[in-house]
Amino acid sequence: MRKTDNLGGITAFVTTSQQGSFTAAAERLGLTKSAVAKSVGRLEERLGLKLLQRSTRRLSLTPDGEHYLASCQSALDILAEAEADLSSHITRPAGRLRVDLPAAFGRQRVLPLLLEIARRYPELSLTITFSERFVDLIEEGIDLVVRIGELADSSGLVARRLTTQKLTICASPEYLRLNGEPTAREALNQHRCIVGVRRNQPISWLMREAGGQITRFTPPPTHELADGDAMLSAVLAGCGLSQLPLWLVREHLQSGALKEVLLGYSGGEMPISALWPQSRRVLPKIRHVVDELVEAANNGLLD
Repeated sequence: MRKTDNLGGITAFVTTSQQGSFTAAAERLGLTKSAVAKSVGRLEERLGLKLLQRSTRRLSLTPDGEHYLASCQSALDILAEAEADLSSHITRPAGRLRVDLPAAFGRQRVLPLLLEIARRYPELSLTITFSERFVDLIEEGIDLVVRIGELADSSGLVARRLTTQKLTICASPEYLRLNGEPTAREALNQHRCIVGVRRNQPISWLMREAGGQITRFTPPPTHELADGDAMLSAVLAGCGLSQLPLWLVREHLQSGALKEVLLGYSGGEMPISALWPQSRRVLPKIRHVVDELVEAANNGLLD
């Protein structure tokens, strides 16, 4: 007679494979490291196969483990879809929603909206992380991400445009008094520039040319910072020029703490999108949160 109580072992195996260690899997599952390791061990014993290669430093999948992981993930996706079918009549979001947000935009614009949703729906629990890297939703068990920029790596995901991020080049009046104001793009080569960085590569600035076309230009970076708030702090401190989103600097432009420069090159924009794993049916908690983010964007709350 086949055993039917091994779903816990499958869940432990899949989570361990995704997280890379028993410790990380235990934290994700709310279990002890020993319990997760024993659960995977019992699964291997039942199958008569070695699924994970254990060493003192890391875990890795065996060839049998890689094949079994793909099958298990498909099975768990089917179970999640079945659960979504049963709960599709529920209009109130519930359960744990894991969200990854870009750091500055996420903290200032998206987080307040998510906290308001959570306040109105106590059945919804949030796990929110902030990063500037492109997370792998499937690999890292993320339900929903907000991304800024073109979506070149969105296979297997559903994307919904929220808004666009308008960009402007600015500096502090003190910096401009000491160093002069650039009047052409080429003049940036003689200025101190604060540039964003991702994957150890500087992020190009988007410049609108006289004919209206958008070109990419990477000024020689004096400072490279991987966080929008940090870039803003550096510009306010007079450390140089930077291209920053208008939503981040608007109040500082209005107060006079910052000044826009190279207005003839302004007009660059970057899309902001919500993404979630593709499946036949969207979980109610994801659908509800995305709908509210879209509504907020339509009302100008993300600008």
